[in-house]
Amino acid sequence: MGYPIGLGRSSEYTGPVPKLSDAERDAFLSEPGVLLHLATLGPDGRPEVAPIWFLYEEGAIWFTPRAKSAWLDSLRRDPRVSLAIDEQPLPYRKVLIDGTAELVHDLGRDDLWRDRYRRIARRYVPPEAAEQYVQDTIDQPRALFKVVLAKARVRSWRMPVGDEAGTGIWHARYYLPGTKMAKRL
Repeated sequence: MGYPIGLGRSSEYTGPVPKLSDAERDAFLSEPGVLLHLATLGPDGRPEVAPIWFLYEEGAIWFTPRAKSAWLDSLRRDPRVSLAIDEQPLPYRKVLIDGTAELVHDLGRDDLWRDRYRRIARRYVPPEAAEQYVQDTIDQPRALFKVVLAKARVRSWRMPVGDEAGTGIWHARYYLPGTKMAKRL
């Protein structure tokens, strides 16, 4: 893997940080263990963020608040959400989604979608532990929401890798006029 800017390589500017292709985005969203940071609007209108488990299937992000989750109340009040899904190691892939959370199943309908919840749990813990987790929490009703990517604003990027240029990777809007890099753009 190549080095991004400031990490051991230099080359000429060729453009902003690469956007993930749809295939790269879908593969990243399907990787186990990656958390979703869900932003909702709290009762006083302030943004609230919760790191949660999720599943990417059928072109949608699926997630499940428990009955006592504060963000369930927020979603009921205002379904507008922002989702941030990212990773710490190179190449620092990031997917940002602004959309509307659709209630698919309300509390108490868990039996209708429990297999989907098993798939969510298996993304974060080994299969045998995931089944135990599902069984241990089966008496805690959950709601099921989804955010459909085709109905949302989706942005993504990653650091350059391999032979891709590793300098000047910020979008042009971030450079102050008259600076060295702005003159190169």
